[in-house]
Amino acid sequence: MRLLLVRHGQTPSNVDRLLDTAVPGAGLTPLGEAQAAALPAALAGEDIEALYASTLLRTRLTAAPLAAARGLDVIVRDGIRELSAGDLEMLPGHTPQGERYLRTVFAWAAGDTRLRMPGGENGEEALARYDAVVAEAAASGARTAVMISHGAAIRVWTAARADNVDVAFAAARPLENTGVVILEGSPSDGWKALSWEGAMVEPAGEGGPAGAALGAAG
Repeated sequence: MRLLLVRHGQTPSNVDRLLDTAVPGAGLTPLGEAQAAALPAALAGEDIEALYASTLLRTRLTAAPLAAARGLDVIVRDGIRELSAGDLEMLPGHTPQGERYLRTVFAWAAGDTRLRMPGGENGEEALARYDAVVAEAAASGARTAVMISHGAAIRVWTAARADNVDVAFAAARPLENTGVVILEGSPSDGWKALSWEGAMVEPAGEGGPAGAALGAAG
């Protein structure tokens, strides 16, 4: 299956750099609305058969123009919502307390899945819920599925599950709003990342560090 993980459009909390992870969350800014409106053209070359969004408002608003353009229903699943900030909710992400959030979630991707976010979930719980939605999409028979999700969730899940993306690569590459990570594979055979925001990703075992960017994709 071809899996496109898309970060939602810009929100007021993104502008203010806040850890906004709880349901329902913020809506979109005018720029975020424009980014959502541009998604159908950006993904025009993809033969999308299934479209998912998380339970947070911003992903459903981002998915709406693509759903309308393709005549698809948006399948809403809680499993692909943002990684919970717990007690750090709505703190500025650039403060020491806020930075603890990213240290914790990338520790999950590195294998320390028993580590728990203060007042929130642990890595086993977070990855399992994301895995479940990906498995559902794969079992549906869709050859290409799009999931409108969240920056930290996409980066951490990809680092944990893609054979050719490591934690250092994902941690160093924050996703822009409506940025896309494209993967190929299945829950049983594993996943490899094909591109990260338009840059091709080197296959595992072909020299260089895992997740080395090769350059802009067409």
